[in-house]
Amino acid sequence: MTGETDLSPARLRQARFAIAAVFCAHGAVTGSFATRIPWIQDHAQLSAGTLGLALAFPALGAALAMPLAGRINHRFGARSALRALLAMWTLSLILPSLAPNLPTLCLALFVYGATSGMSDVAMNALGVETENRLGRSVMSSLHGMWSLGALFGSAAGTVAAHTGADARLHHLIAAVALTAAGLVAVQGVLDLRSDQEAQAPPHFALPPKSALLIGAVGFCAVFAEGASLDWSAVYLRDVLHTDAGLAAASTTAFALTMAVARLVGDRVVDRFGPVRTVRAGGALATAGGLLVVLVRHPGAALAGFGLIGLGIAVVVPLAFAAAARSGPAPAQAIAGVATITYTSGLIAPSAIGAVADATSLVVSFGLVTLLAFALIAGAAVLRPKPVAEEAARGDRDEPADIRP
Repeated sequence: MTGETDLSPARLRQARFAIAAVFCAHGAVTGSFATRIPWIQDHAQLSAGTLGLALAFPALGAALAMPLAGRINHRFGARSALRALLAMWTLSLILPSLAPNLPTLCLALFVYGATSGMSDVAMNALGVETENRLGRSVMSSLHGMWSLGALFGSAAGTVAAHTGADARLHHLIAAVALTAAGLVAVQGVLDLRSDQEAQAPPHFALPPKSALLIGAVGFCAVFAEGASLDWSAVYLRDVLHTDAGLAAASTTAFALTMAVARLVGDRVVDRFGPVRTVRAGGALATAGGLLVVLVRHPGAALAGFGLIGLGIAVVVPLAFAAAARSGPAPAQAIAGVATITYTSGLIAPSAIGAVADATSLVVSFGLVTLLAFALIAGAAVLRPKPVAEEAARGDRDEPADIRP
């Protein structure tokens, strides 16, 4: 990548804060949407099964659109591409609450997923480039800012749901505010461009074999994240029969613990290493899932969703770092793992709805609990193995430098 020549410490700090603000704005859209899913379900008169079907369309939109982000970056440069893609994503928040029925909701969620996937790839790619130039790990904290944004968005959504506000007005105001904030933030990110001689990225790149297991670990974590964000409020309302305000608070509890864990995640990983960190996180997330499934009480459910968020928080940043070291083509590995993990998050809500329609939401979150437990067994694939250090390090799980 080439581009601006001012890479002074002050400029790099500005770029870090700017890309962090972008992550925050992106997360706020997700939090704003997730807390109003019960309103959208009622407005479109959908059952759990048909809601699950509608929530499959973000996954379809993202799967088709995410590979295009690399080519857009290559053609227009990182800053210009991110500016356009982020604005499309923040404005797409308006669409789902306007849908009066299942077909229009599916179309709205297709656009919502497509813009989410492309902007997500663009900001993560720029985040990695910023981390490389800083020479130290910042990806966990960047993802922490995403979770903080989701927390802000879900907190506002909780207030809106508690007061009975129309989601159409709520999402219009949120979309306009987040679009303006995002455009301001993008002005400060690094203005990087691909080398003129570089070949344009392929439309779609399969992850190399070395990254498949890493992607599977990320899949488990992001499935739990997507399920909890989109279905926790519905779970409290329909299974535990709480009011709309308390139901929406479950999303806030989940987002809060994820935000805190990611903001301190870099220090924790440096101290304990990625394998032990993810194993401990898997144990916490499993305990949280068991609370949700086995203890039918709103307080236990709120605590359970909080533990799930705490446990899975750092898995995705560590998966990107491990992918970068997994083989001779780090960029392809990162792109492949990103496709697996984020498609997982978009598939999860529809899968939860399908299982709930066939059985119950309790069984659906039993599946989430099993995937959280799988993190304990799969954590070993995230062990860093730099070529120059692998022989000296052996099989020890030492605190890792997770810079790509």
